[in-house]
Amino acid sequence: MKVRLVKPYVGKEELENLKDVFERSWLGNGPKVLEFENAWSKYIGCRRSVALNSGTAALHLAVWAYNFPEGKKVLVPAMTFVSTANAALYNDLIPVFVDVKEETLQMDLDDLKRKYDKDCVAIIPVHFGGHPVPMDELMPWARSHNLKVISDCAHCAGGQYKGKKLDMWADVSCYSFEEKKCLATGDGGMVSSDDVELMERIRGNRQVGMTSGTWQRLEQSKGKPDAYNWYYEVEELGYKYNMNDIAASIGLAQLKKLDFMNRRRIEIMEKYLEGIKDCIHVRPAFPYDMTTSYYDFMVRVKNRDDFIIFMQKNDIATGVHTMPVPLHPLYKDYDAKIPTAMKIWNEYVVLPLFIELTDEQIQYVIEKIKEFDHLCY
Repeated sequence: MKVRLVKPYVGKEELENLKDVFERSWLGNGPKVLEFENAWSKYIGCRRSVALNSGTAALHLAVWAYNFPEGKKVLVPAMTFVSTANAALYNDLIPVFVDVKEETLQMDLDDLKRKYDKDCVAIIPVHFGGHPVPMDELMPWARSHNLKVISDCAHCAGGQYKGKKLDMWADVSCYSFEEKKCLATGDGGMVSSDDVELMERIRGNRQVGMTSGTWQRLEQSKGKPDAYNWYYEVEELGYKYNMNDIAASIGLAQLKKLDFMNRRRIEIMEKYLEGIKDCIHVRPAFPYDMTTSYYDFMVRVKNRDDFIIFMQKNDIATGVHTMPVPLHPLYKDYDAKIPTAMKIWNEYVVLPLFIELTDEQIQYVIEKIKEFDHLCY
């Protein structure tokens, strides 16, 4: 039996939406993008969203929109994908790496407070793997220190914390809709907030700084003859970050399935947790919260490399999605005191988790985990 690591849950609903896009013959930034933005805002309960071509673009523009002075600092967790820290560099800011808590892999708020100084302007908490950062503790402290909170929600679309959508705790929330994520459009992202002025600044910047896109100009002319319906201006240096109608049409279909997909992931994780509860050497990465959403299922294994090879020999795909950002050559010169992250990062492994994973496959993965655990005695 072969078990792959991830598989997007796409089908006839996405194809039907794509058919509509093809029949209209408008593939770029058009009406489906706006429809997706509005549907997403309604789903999470925010005032405004802007669709982009990646979660990386969302983080970049969310930080950019605040126009922080060059050389100021942004507090980011050490355990995350590089895009989180890159958002600081893109904006001529300095990332300050915060250690993680061993029990949860989330940003250690005590270390955050130790590393704060007057040059810090923002925090980017990451709900790593989908596990919530304790936002009820973070937000009051951030407010008291006049720090903007830009939440990296790449791993938790549709998730919640203490009865409130994870998206709605921060000043701005950023999402990735890349093919492995909870909601997948192939590539894509979104930035959301109740700050309408901030969101509109981002909207104007996502398409090389143009004052209006082609679809918007067409709509404004309402089909009337106008020799200048092509006219636009570029007011500031912008980026080519807009989403297109192809991705948005897939996103609209995915959004209707999102709650179901998140429930199914939880069901699979519950089977994993029950199946490996007696294992000694293979343990859950953190205390999973079955009331939210998770991007992946991680376990902690002391001899991780042996475990990965063992699973490969049994045709089970595994992954290690991230390592501490300061280990990358780009960040090697940053003074990052992150002892916990450095101690534990090489113990974490991602197991197969996707909607169409069968009970037979789940049981096979569990059996092989138990077999490896027994070999470790």
